Amino acid sequence: MRRPSAALAPAEKIAPSPKVGDQAREAEAPVASSALAAGRDVPVDHDRVAEIRKALETGTYPLIPTEIADALIASGLYGKVGK
Repeated sequence: MRRPSAALAPAEKIAPSPKVGDQAREAEAPVASSALAAGRDVPVDHDRVAEIRKALETGTYPLIPTEIADALIASGLYGKVGK
């Protein structure tokens, strides 16, 4: 059995709605501001940071994904750190 053919019009070009982009930026704002605020209130061991930075630059710092994931989960930052 054959279907009757229908006349098809070419698809129109569409542009994304500016509202969608604004909503996406609004959703990201709390994450960004909370990450910035956390940096001000947390004590930082600058010597340890320098040691790790040097090891990363020289390629001698061991990056073990499971240990990084465990540390994020244990610190309560899982799901809150940059996306």
